[in-house]
Amino acid sequence: MMRVLYLIACAAGAARHIDTGIRQAQQDGWDVCLILTPSAARWHEQRLPELEELTGRPVRSQYKLPWEADALPPADAMLVAPMTTTSACKWAAGITDTVALGLPAEGVHIGVPVVAAPFWSTALGAQPAVNRAVETLREQGVRVVFGPGEPHPPKQGDARGFAWQPALDEVRGTMA
Repeated sequence: MMRVLYLIACAAGAARHIDTGIRQAQQDGWDVCLILTPSAARWHEQRLPELEELTGRPVRSQYKLPWEADALPPADAMLVAPMTTTSACKWAAGITDTVALGLPAEGVHIGVPVVAAPFWSTALGAQPAVNRAVETLREQGVRVVFGPGEPHPPKQGDARGFAWQPALDEVRGTMA
């Protein structure tokens, strides 16, 4: 039986290449469920059918209604990647106004391993709230893993070369 990975993507440049992350996770043996922040969902409006075909599951970007059945199986692990400073700060502050933040915020406290891989600039990361958010998430048990070159200089992030594999390796390490 394949393990279920919730891949939760925020609206960071590397999210344009989310299919790369999905394929790498599938090659690692994961059944991938894709969850997008509302902004990331807007970026992928035209590609949603392609992403749903790739994962074999609906792509979620909004909370379900109370009477609706869960569209996704329970997660064995979650990877929030790429993670933005906005999502890190909201999540650390307990603001779960999106399904993309609510799932990992709850998951980490019910025993689901959660890894977060940021993709942000040094300018955005210089905000004092960002470092506090990263530390708060780590204190809660979230494994926040900065890939090579992260944070990156403003306007110089390698979105295509986002470090999916190191993030997935960290997720695998949580399952041991």
